[in-house]
Amino acid sequence: MELIFWINLLVLSFSLLCLGGLSQEDGAVYIVTMKQAPAVHYNSDLKRFGSSSLTKGGVSGTTNILNKPRNSTAYSDYSSYLVRLQNSLLKKALKGELYLKLYSYHYLINGFAVLITPQQAEKLSRRREVANVALDFSVRTATTHTPEFLGLPQGAWVQEGGPDVAGEGIVIGFIDTGIDPTHPSFADDLSTNGYPIPAHFSGVCEVTRDFPSGSCNRKLVGARHFAASAITRESSILRRIMLRHLMVMAMARKHTASIATGNHGIPVIVAGHNFGNASGMAPHAHIAVYKALYKSFGGFAADVVAAIDQAAQDGVDIISLSITPNRRPPGIATFFNPIDMALLSATKAGIFVVQAAGNTGPSPKSMSSFSPWIFTVGASAHDRIYNNYLVLGNNLTISGVGLAPGTDGDSMYTLVAATHALKNDTTISTDMYVGECQDPTHLNQDVIKGNLLIFGVIFYLDPFVIGFQLNPTPMDMPGLIIPSSDDSKIFLEYYNNSLVGNQTSGRIARFGGVAKILGGLEANYSKPAPKVMYYSARGPDPEDASLSDADIMKPNLIAPGNLIWGAWSSLGTDSAEFEGENFAMISGTSMSAPHIAGLAALIKQKFPSFSPSAIASALSTTATLYDRQGGPVMAQRSYSNPDSTQSPATPFDMGSGFVNATAALDPGLIFDCGYDDYLSFLCGINGSAPVVLNYTGNTCGISTTTGADLNLPSITIALLNQSRTIIRTVTNIANNETYTLSWSAPYGVSVSVQPPQFFIASGQKQNLTFAFNATMNSSSASFGRVGFYGSQGHKSTIPLSVVSKITYNHTVS
Repeated sequence: MELIFWINLLVLSFSLLCLGGLSQEDGAVYIVTMKQAPAVHYNSDLKRFGSSSLTKGGVSGTTNILNKPRNSTAYSDYSSYLVRLQNSLLKKALKGELYLKLYSYHYLINGFAVLITPQQAEKLSRRREVANVALDFSVRTATTHTPEFLGLPQGAWVQEGGPDVAGEGIVIGFIDTGIDPTHPSFADDLSTNGYPIPAHFSGVCEVTRDFPSGSCNRKLVGARHFAASAITRESSILRRIMLRHLMVMAMARKHTASIATGNHGIPVIVAGHNFGNASGMAPHAHIAVYKALYKSFGGFAADVVAAIDQAAQDGVDIISLSITPNRRPPGIATFFNPIDMALLSATKAGIFVVQAAGNTGPSPKSMSSFSPWIFTVGASAHDRIYNNYLVLGNNLTISGVGLAPGTDGDSMYTLVAATHALKNDTTISTDMYVGECQDPTHLNQDVIKGNLLIFGVIFYLDPFVIGFQLNPTPMDMPGLIIPSSDDSKIFLEYYNNSLVGNQTSGRIARFGGVAKILGGLEANYSKPAPKVMYYSARGPDPEDASLSDADIMKPNLIAPGNLIWGAWSSLGTDSAEFEGENFAMISGTSMSAPHIAGLAALIKQKFPSFSPSAIASALSTTATLYDRQGGPVMAQRSYSNPDSTQSPATPFDMGSGFVNATAALDPGLIFDCGYDDYLSFLCGINGSAPVVLNYTGNTCGISTTTGADLNLPSITIALLNQSRTIIRTVTNIANNETYTLSWSAPYGVSVSVQPPQFFIASGQKQNLTFAFNATMNSSSASFGRVGFYGSQGHKSTIPLSVVSKITYNHTVS
């Protein structure tokens, strides 16, 4: 396999060389989709699996597509046929011209990625075989304690039989920056239980110098990389080859996989300190990694689509995307982009798709995950925090970022700034880095010995940097970083005022400031949580580039995403403070998404016949609206002093609420929605018929379906013009039960639900009619809830969101 890799590298490099410099200067990468149906769509005899037959315990007469080999002879022959059609098209349309085909897509979408000029792209767009030509675009990357915080050890894991079997038989595909196969979180010999590779999975492990044969095992069952589009961004052929080499050899260094499926009970040792044991949400699930993101620049859609297409063909059950686009997709709707449309086909194939909401909050409409078939996850804090404190001689206490020990005992130590501890032959003008302690050889050891050394750089949050925060920095000696600029000023004022100068020489005669550090190695679990982090992207969901609101609630849910421990490669350099360590603590919605991916594996394990939307429903309707103190979940409203601006979270901040892992395994009622429903929704968008045909091969009839009409576990109305009636259908997957409904209406809206009480037998469905009437004119969003309370103890909640309300039509005569 390594030989094949190098052959492919040489072929690509030679092809680029032969193109005579055709690259991003005069050409670009385009994603071309063709009208012929992809492999997942073509066989009309295959039952459509976007919607499942839901029954108690997950036993169903509906055949799951995962029971049909996705690499069967029929699929393989048809896929080969599609590739031949693609190649024939390029030869005919661009005869005698230079171009470079980077990928063939054939499983989820029928198309290819190609490096061509804009003029060539125009030629292809005019061909009758071509459905759509889209310019490639860039994308970006958006525990020990969180299993306990989510109640897994006493709840969901117990129901599954314990952590040694939690997630068994489920394969999660990660589209991310890769994986370190040597990490103990991904070993397959730590459990006494059997660990067979699921029969429905057919992926492979690519072999490279840093990912040798044998790197995969029964837990890490697949590893591939995709970088063809990224390589074309380099202007020099030598740099292309070097980039390819660096990308592939550093196969994967991020830790999202360990959050979802990392082994149970792995010691977290950082800077010589033990911070407890780590575990993924589904520690016995399997991992398949599809590397399409790279350090510094992120990645490109053409590579991501190739990764998604391959993951689906390999047979993954869940796709976890810790990535978002760098811009809102252009066109008539945000949903029509190559990534989301490939994921729509993945949903049809029975794959649950979870995506990070993005780190572009807290502004409204900052959402970077758009489509209703994608489960979008925002980031919340959990109750653990590592704080250390600087106690000054004037009894003021300043909070710092932890993961470092404190000073010994109660003794106070003299404060000395690095710039005041120079050797006699050293000046600031001759060494600009001395104030940052980057070169200790210039420091006077007699001055600093036994004292607290102050670095000349005080770390604090830059208010102009969106979605950034200081991560706790591990240190093997007493230390502290002050993250607040206000606290930094207080500290420096105390230090400067305590200096005693020599009036004759002008030099410092005595350092009068003293302090001690109280260590930050012990975790504190009293922090109010969960709460929505300021950087977590917010709704309402933007339907198009003009920011019109969609009738779809985003995010779907929030999960732990702030200060999350996870497996880390010692070669990883994405976070410099954890360089050389095997674990790192990182924040972002990238950390939230794999929490949900792992919990979805537990649901899929218990309910094998669940459709993707059924899994989404189970997670959503059982979410909690309250923090651990019993108050409402709060949402931070600014990135400057975020805790001082927080207020109760709305569905546009937290979706249905904070995930409840144990309750999601026994939801009682399910809101199910399938591929045909999503097609009707897309066809209902004004002017969408040609685009739907181009992406899916389906012809739109007359459709008035909006996002509000989809059978989702939420109701969102962007514009309530006087009144509107919405239908929802629930399916009972538990025992016979009687449900009573109660609701609170959004401000400015009256709501009624029929029937307000109903009996529903196991496996049966019940239609519900929601009537909304505007009672005032308003363009401000307001929110409500509907609760379903079962006689056997089940409880489901769905959020109601109404943005604009109009009580009457006003006509100017």
